[in-house]
Amino acid sequence: MSPVRRCSRTACGRPAVATLTYVYADSTAVLGPLATYAEPHCYDLCAEHSERLTAPRGWEVVRLSDASAPTRPSGDDLEALANAVREAARPQERAAEAGKPGTGRGGDPMEVGRRGHLRVLRSPDN
Repeated sequence: MSPVRRCSRTACGRPAVATLTYVYADSTAVLGPLATYAEPHCYDLCAEHSERLTAPRGWEVVRLSDASAPTRPSGDDLEALANAVREAARPQERAAEAGKPGTGRGGDPMEVGRRGHLRVLRSPDN
């Protein structure tokens, strides 16, 4: 069982319920549900501090919390994730993409297949 994450505010020991992230390029503070993992440059906040959050002048606060959303993934969420992983792991038919059998994307004779951004290359000895 993982330890309870605490509010990042000084002298506050309450349990964290939200994560605050700053997007400096857009002058935006984004407050969303508690992140799955503690991330550097993100701040976990308790309910009181997340409700009272204000941003510097000229900045916008975006609140992504949805009280109706489940706090933990549902069975449907986990099943959809498992199906996506299974689909990504299946060997793909590349012949239709390349136009002729035995070649990779764009007709590259060294490319045998792809999985996401990774390519499988034929050994130069073959």
